[in-house]
Amino acid sequence: MAEPLKAMYNEGFLRGFGEKVNAVYSVFDINGFIALAIDETWEKLELKQRMRRITESLGSYLPPQYEAAMEIMMEIAADCVGFPYLFFPDFVEVYGQGEEHWELSMQAFELFTTKSSAEFAVRPFLLREPERMMRQMGIWSTHPSEHVRRLASEGSRPRLPWGQALPMFKQDPTPVLPVLEQLKADPSLYVRKSVANNLNDIAKDHPGVVLDIARRWKGVNANTDWIVRHGCRSLIRKTDPEVMALFGYAEQADETPLITSASFTVEPSVLSIGESCELKYALRIHEGNPVRIRVEYGIDFVKASGRTSRKSFLLSDKTVPGGASLSAGRTHRWADLTTRRHYPGEHRIALLVNGREFASVVLKLE
Repeated sequence: MAEPLKAMYNEGFLRGFGEKVNAVYSVFDINGFIALAIDETWEKLELKQRMRRITESLGSYLPPQYEAAMEIMMEIAADCVGFPYLFFPDFVEVYGQGEEHWELSMQAFELFTTKSSAEFAVRPFLLREPERMMRQMGIWSTHPSEHVRRLASEGSRPRLPWGQALPMFKQDPTPVLPVLEQLKADPSLYVRKSVANNLNDIAKDHPGVVLDIARRWKGVNANTDWIVRHGCRSLIRKTDPEVMALFGYAEQADETPLITSASFTVEPSVLSIGESCELKYALRIHEGNPVRIRVEYGIDFVKASGRTSRKSFLLSDKTVPGGASLSAGRTHRWADLTTRRHYPGEHRIALLVNGREFASVVLKLE
């Protein structure tokens, strides 16, 4: 079994980091810093808790003046690159929110985000002073560095995973939109992914806003089209009719059925939690012009309460000729995940094409 991500923070890592600090700040007590961080509670701390513990321990051994501490951290930043060094922007979040530190903290974010990422640490600043911080995001959206431009979008996502939610932007995303407009044709895929994720966040609360943006943006620039398609992915999964039409998915009409025949099987149909099954499907498309189809299977997962909740899994998304026959399979594993627990019972599995159900099977989980 792979080690948990939090294991990257250990005594060896902290000692190596402490030596970097000591090289520019000779009175830094490496052993004291390590002992303060790795106390009797360390093993129970999760990833972000360990990160915060390192931040606070560092704050105890760097100079008490924020400006002096920042000078040291900014001096060694070039040698502290990658995911483990997220505690650099976290240090700014913990110690740099005072009004007197504003300009220095913004400079630090701009530097540290190029070494790891600062999208989590900027969020308390946004929650406290959203208008001021969004002006800063607007400035960052024009920065030469793709890392800083990405921060403008990623930091303002209403529903950033692992990050604090931004309820004011969930309620009204208007302040975020100028930043996304600025970045809508960004040459960096790293930035475009963030813009698409931001749009996808907004779509969960304001689908109409994202649909309007998609209509305006689509068809002007290839980079923008990529953002639009990925930013509307949740709306596509929900088979919103307007979104499906916008992206050219074939409609289902009673007089001309999209699918003329469909079969769907599961083997085995009875299994235990942790085991896998094989799903196989076959479809025939109606005769005529080529059509865009999205083939999924949706599982009605049994919950602890006995109720069910559907989750869909993509099988295929492409344009096919009229009259085409399609068949394929997929292995589905019924192991518990951090994001999903399985419960015994009958699980209905439906074959979906462009959001409509064409066949189903039942699997019994024991």
